[in-house]
Parts: sequence; structure tokens; C-alpha cells
Amino acid sequence: MSARLGDLLVKEGIINGEQLNRALEDQKKTGGRLGSCLVRLGFVSDEEVTTFLSRQYGVPSINLSFFEVDPAVIKLIPEDTARRYEVLPLSRVGSSLTIAMVDPTNVFAMDDIKFMTGFNIEPVVASEAAIQEALKKFYGTAEDKIKQITKEFESEDTALELEAEQEQIAMDELEKAADEAPVVKLCNVILTEAVKRGASDIHMEPYEKEYRVRFRIDGMLQTIMTPPLKLRDAIISRIKIMSKLDISEKRLPQDGRIMLRMIFDGKKKQLDYRVSVLPTMFGEKIVMRLLDKENLRLDMTKLGFEQESLDRFEKAILKPYGMVLVTGPTGSGKTNTLYSSIARLNQPDTNIVTAEDPVEFQLPGINQVQMKEQIGLNFAAALRSFLRQDPNIILVGEIRDFETAEIAIKAALTGHLVLSTLHTNDAPSTISRLMNMGIEPFLVATSVLLICAQRLIRRLCNSCKQPEDLPAQALIDAGFTAEEAKTVKVFTKGPGCEKCGGRGFKGRCGLYEVLEMNDELRELVLVGASSLEIRRKAIDHGMITLRRSGLRKVMEGMTSIEEVARETVV
Repeated sequence: MSARLGDLLVKEGIINGEQLNRALEDQKKTGGRLGSCLVRLGFVSDEEVTTFLSRQYGVPSINLSFFEVDPAVIKLIPEDTARRYEVLPLSRVGSSLTIAMVDPTNVFAMDDIKFMTGFNIEPVVASEAAIQEALKKFYGTAEDKIKQITKEFESEDTALELEAEQEQIAMDELEKAADEAPVVKLCNVILTEAVKRGASDIHMEPYEKEYRVRFRIDGMLQTIMTPPLKLRDAIISRIKIMSKLDISEKRLPQDGRIMLRMIFDGKKKQLDYRVSVLPTMFGEKIVMRLLDKENLRLDMTKLGFEQESLDRFEKAILKPYGMVLVTGPTGSGKTNTLYSSIARLNQPDTNIVTAEDPVEFQLPGINQVQMKEQIGLNFAAALRSFLRQDPNIILVGEIRDFETAEIAIKAALTGHLVLSTLHTNDAPSTISRLMNMGIEPFLVATSVLLICAQRLIRRLCNSCKQPEDLPAQALIDAGFTAEEAKTVKVFTKGPGCEKCGGRGFKGRCGLYEVLEMNDELRELVLVGASSLEIRRKAIDHGMITLRRSGLRKVMEGMTSIEEVARETVV
């Protein structure tokens, strides 16, 4: 409909060709419907678009702000269906149901709703903005649900019954749990809202006088709600039951998983929450890591590597033996990079084995082993066993100690490709870290093929980012050359909009520092050179530093100087 709408509006003289092209460019960047892009850019009004569509398709238009909707009719269409198809039930007369639609040509939506309700569907046209506003008004937001649940809990003084769940819980049933105890509904809202907001972690934290729930969105923690303190123990017990943990054990840390299935944006999703429970001064703190397979990017070209860095990385992982290390702090995307690497190498004639703690995603064709420290199955023990399993490629989740490092390096020197991670600040300091663990310099020099250090920074929202006018000296201080400082155009965080949820940022991108070992660098390692000397030599050989990788993203308009400065040093 988008392209046809644009052509028709041009043909009618409502907009011109240049305005259409600008709107199409905006649509590519921000998504959404062409009509909404035209309205946002100020080329047409909501009323003009709806009136035009009404005339074009022979369907009446309606201004929802002047229409009284019967609340009983709203209940005929479930919230997820209404949001998925962008429709709003308006009135029912006999066997006919009138619904407001953004796209009156969407026969799939009408057939679905007809089958669901049993009524004949009569469509009318309304603007996208008006329908979105009406959906918020009649179906409510997450905050409204939370307030209602809290109110119910405070009005009910009955005992809460917590029942064990099956291994997989249907999310649509969780959301509709209107007749269940308020604490159950509250936990369900927290879990579903985390998915809708694109959170990577959920933090549920007890303090002396409050109970706080925070989401980590785009790498930053945000307070979402503060449920009543008396809900604390009930919420903890509920999450423990869902993740199959011992609700009577409150003195020791515990780890578990929750598996959920849900329909989101019209698609079935299977979600995996990794649950960690930690005893604190005022109760047990729960952190849930949301593992969504759809967020796992296995295409290496889409991770954010600069082309020359990607070429070096791919060249290293395609070698028959040696060690490739990915480094960075927790939450910097190391797992995603490693999974992308083994997905790239996964062939029917290749035997790939991994030792992980925990196994975050199951990948077909790859033998993944979960570590279990309590029975002695650690990385070192798994690695010894792997060497008797005729592997081509070995992935070790993390090198934590001398024993693991020694076996991994010996495997790399005996015809295996070894991929692993370390916690270091940058690529050159990884070599010093290995030697500090007790590995001999000649073993490091001969086994390591490449080291990739990485960070994740927030992307600016394309819809509301704003240009920033900085003096040339400030740009030079940030790391730009004098020539670049004269021409570079930088952007900063905007005021926030619907697309980014008012945050000014939407999504994240990676910064990569790829150090490829060569003969000169190996000589420096053998003579015990410092990280600083190795760094200088690597830059001479074309290594792009983390800061430089970030500045390239700034020049492309993807992020701001503040974001790059927060995660990197000059």
C-alpha cells in the first residue's frame, strides 16, 4: 500500500515528487507506514491522509477523537490482535461489527477478526496516530496494568496460592490470567513488558524500605516500577517456582531457567530467561537475563565490524589451527561474536564442540556442553575430554585460570582451532594477561592467531537525533584528525520520540579492535614487550583501535561522541 499511496498522493497534487522521495528515505530509516512518515515530516495532515484513503477505497473515514466507543465492544477483540493489525472495534449492530483500520485493504486482518468474533466486519478508515492513541486509552499501558494489579493486591487480604508451572508456559495464557492472584499477574506483566521494551536483563532488588524492578535497555538500567514491599517474598517465590528452584532455600545463591512461548507482533516466539537468585541483606535479589534467539545475529557482516577488521577476523577463523580470543567486559557481545564465528564455520565435514557456562543458545550441528562445577565438570575437564572426541574446532566459553589456558593453548598447537574469551580492557593487554596467568611467552607467540576486543554502545534514534555543533579542538581531543575535524558532522541524543520510547537511543552497535598476530608482534611477545609497545606496533600494522572504531560510527551518524567516550579511551 505504501508505494501506491505515495504515487496516488503525487498524482492528486497533494504532495510533490521530492516530498515523496524524502518520506520514502525517512521510512527506510525509521520503518512504519508511509502516511505516518508524511505526517511526521509535515507534508500532509492526518485528516488529509484519511480523507484521501476514504475516497480512494470507498470506505468511510472517522475522527476517533469525536467518537464514543462502547467499552463492551472493546472486549470483543483481544489487545494483541488489535495492536498487531492496528484496528479498534467501534460499535456492534446486529451481526455487524464496525472497526477502525489504518489499512482498509488488509483482508487478512478482517478475516481473522471475523473468524475470532463471528461478526461481519464493516471497516472505516482512521489515521495511524489516532488508532495508536485510542489503543493506549482503551487497552491501557503496562503502567496502568501494574497500578491495577497493585490495587487488587492491596484490596485483597487473602493467602496467595503459588502453583508449579509446566516446563513451558504459554505466554498468551499468562497475559490473560485475570482471575489469578495479583502477584502472578504482576510477574507475568514484568516478564512480558521486558520483551516489549527490548530489555536484555530484569533486576528485582529488595531494600530496607522499598522493592525495585529495573530493566537493562540498550545497556543502561532503568527503574520500571516499585511494587509494594509486602509483595517481595511472594514475587521471589513465584519466580523460583517458575524457574524450578528450591523456594525454601534462602541462604545460598541459586540458578535456574524459565521457558516461555508468546505471540509477539504476529509471530510465535520462544523465550528463555536465565535466572540468578542471590541472598542480600534485605532478601533475595533476582536477575533474569532474557535470551531471545531472534536477537542473536549470526551474520558476521551485520555485527558492526569495519571491513578491514572483518577481513582479518574471518581470515583467522578460517585457519586450520591456532587460537582466536574475543575479549571485553560482561555484556559486551562476546558470546554473539563467538556464536557468529562457529555458525560461519559450521559445515557437515567439521566437528565443533563447545564448553559453555551456561549454554545460552542451542545451535544445530554443534556439540554444546554445559559446565557443572559441583560435579567437577569445569572448562579444564571438558577440554581434556574434547581432545579425545576428534574435534576440528573447540569453543571454550571463558579462560579463567592457568589450567584451562594451558590445555587450550596445547590444543591450538596440536591441530585444532580454539575460540575463547577473556576479560581484558583491550586487545594488546590480552597477551600480558595470558603471561600473568603463567603461560610461557613462546607458547603465546606461537598459538595466538588474533585477538578481538569489543564493546557495545547505544545507537542514536534516527527519528529524533540532533546535529551537534562542536569546536574543532573538541573533535581533535576526542580523537579526530585536524582534517576530519573540519568536515565531520556529528549528532547527539535527541529529545526522545515514540520510536525510541522517549530515550533518544534505539538499539546498540559494536566497536571492534582486531589485533592480528604477525612476525614482528611475535618477536615483541618473545622478548617480553609491554602492552603499550605491542599496541603501537599493531597500530603501525593497521589495527583499528576501539576509540577509532567508535569515531567511525560517529562519522556515519550512528552514535554520539559522548557514547564513544563512555566506553573507550584515546
